[in-house]
Amino acid sequence: MEIDVYNPDNYSAGIPHEQFAWLRANAPVYWQQHPAGHGYWVLSKHADVLAVSRDSKTFSAEKGFVMVDDLPPDILEMARNQLLGMDPPKHGPLRRAVITRFTSRMLAELEPQVRRITREVMAQISSPQEVNFVESLAGDLPTAVICSMLEIPRDMWAQIRRWSDLQTSGSDPDLGGTPEEINQASIEMGTYGFQLATERKNQGGDDLISLLINQEVEGHQLSEMEFASLFIQLTVAGNETTRGLISSGMFELLKRPELYERLKGNPEQLPLAVEEMLRWTCPLHYFRRTATCDAEVRGQKIREGDRVVLLYSSANFDEEVFADPMNFDITRSPNPHMAFGHGIHLCLGANLARMEARVFFEEFFARFKGIEPCADPVFIRSNSIHGFKDMPVLLSPA
Repeated sequence: MEIDVYNPDNYSAGIPHEQFAWLRANAPVYWQQHPAGHGYWVLSKHADVLAVSRDSKTFSAEKGFVMVDDLPPDILEMARNQLLGMDPPKHGPLRRAVITRFTSRMLAELEPQVRRITREVMAQISSPQEVNFVESLAGDLPTAVICSMLEIPRDMWAQIRRWSDLQTSGSDPDLGGTPEEINQASIEMGTYGFQLATERKNQGGDDLISLLINQEVEGHQLSEMEFASLFIQLTVAGNETTRGLISSGMFELLKRPELYERLKGNPEQLPLAVEEMLRWTCPLHYFRRTATCDAEVRGQKIREGDRVVLLYSSANFDEEVFADPMNFDITRSPNPHMAFGHGIHLCLGANLARMEARVFFEEFFARFKGIEPCADPVFIRSNSIHGFKDMPVLLSPA
């Protein structure tokens, strides 16, 4: 079998399950050549992805950041100030500063606002019409939620989303731009975050930006520059992956009308269903680590400086962990999927994304009496982001 984990074209029909199953069975630590001349190790088994995720001392996120493509030096320096591109000891205090704002209590307090935003998004569709579900519904909600939490002015929301799309979907000709435009988007977004932090420093506000920029944890207070990088991570992560979860999750239900009707009639079953949507859709294919010293994975020698890729969208279908992994089972429990990563870099907004998806489906079932696919959805051309860019549906409000 021809294996090419890098080529974005191989993801144009979704997760290449056949290739990944072959890797798990025959080459769980696989050397993938990169078009730039170097290469990287691909880990496709759940146990190996888990082990490397837990060993940040040996496998660094900071050394080369988390993407297999090398970043320009100025962008790399900025990326290293994002939590997902930080190693201990720098990582700990900053993550604790942020995580205090994503507590269960905060999310419970936030839920009515998420529900109000969800209803506003859905209220835009007042009569039967065909829409791109990704743009009109699934994408509007996470953008509105994260921008509301950060108190970003309404007239900037579309720009935030455009900056985010450029950085995550740049390999898709319909969504991306030139490498220069993509780098410029990162710089402009960081600059905007820096401006917001500067404006709100010592102003006593209670929005997420003010709470982060003005608090001290273990003697460390965020600088405006650190916040600029964190701002990129919060807004990009708050947009792309939740959009993919909601749209791909809905698509799986539409393929199985009996599951759609079951959840509509029993919304209390949504939390488990959302976990299976996360496992199945896995909004992010991979993150990279860089070996800080010579190491070994499953008998394969990894040399210092080697790139190592954690293939989440393969680990989520590992036959040794998930019974009948190709069955979309909304009652699956336990469900140790890796859609949010693992270890010290477990996604900060994991529970926020879960809550947004649950609220979305609760409100959707109440608001619409019907949804029908109009054409096959179209995937983003990306070896990193797993999601649709186009999902035409006919919506009929109740």
